Amino acid sequence: MGSNNELAGSSRQGQSRRVFLEWGFKAAIVPAVVGIGLSASCNNKEDEEDVTPPEDLMREHGVLNRVLLVYDHFLSMLSSGQSMDPGLLSAAAGIIRSFIEDYHEKQEEDYLFPRFEKAHQLTDLVTVLRQQHQAGRTITAQIMLLGKQPQISSEDDRRKLQGLLSSFNRMYRPHEAREDTVLFPALRKIVSKHEFDSLGEDFEKREHQLFGENGFETFVDKVSRIEQQLGIFELAQFTPRV
Repeated sequence: MGSNNELAGSSRQGQSRRVFLEWGFKAAIVPAVVGIGLSASCNNKEDEEDVTPPEDLMREHGVLNRVLLVYDHFLSMLSSGQSMDPGLLSAAAGIIRSFIEDYHEKQEEDYLFPRFEKAHQLTDLVTVLRQQHQAGRTITAQIMLLGKQPQISSEDDRRKLQGLLSSFNRMYRPHEAREDTVLFPALRKIVSKHEFDSLGEDFEKREHQLFGENGFETFVDKVSRIEQQLGIFELAQFTPRV
């Protein structure tokens, strides 16, 4: 009888010990798994927020394209004899000057073009792109000068502005398209992965220094407000009736 009690007690102790060990194992493994999951989630979030140098430059081209649309609308107003608000012209040209010319193009000139020239790759294209940057700055300076007037009413000024806007748009649409489809995709071929990643950090650092934490978003908002004032913000209006 005593032997049976001892066996039963031993069995209960063994069972309790197994339960304790299983519980301890689960208690240890669950936080570890959760921790791994949280870490992966955080890493995924960081990966999603990372923007590569070409993507960064292409997003900025999106801002440029929206100003080109604004310039298209100004051209339409000039052609139809409508009066223009010089303040909106100045605001649009100001986005080109501060965000595109003084920031975006400087990024290309300081970080991208020299690397292609050093690697002896696409040097003819880089030469033309540099020349077009300079031509664009000259045009922008003249547009901003016209935008300072209370009214753009004289026939000479309206004709001059029409020529400037047309020249700017005609140059920059193929300019940005060539960069997006030829220059930017070739960047990975001439720099190491480490250098490629460092470029992204350099771009972000300069953007924050010049415009704060939300520089890109700030300029998207600025061009959106101009579009709204001109009545060209709603995307649906550009859908053809077919």
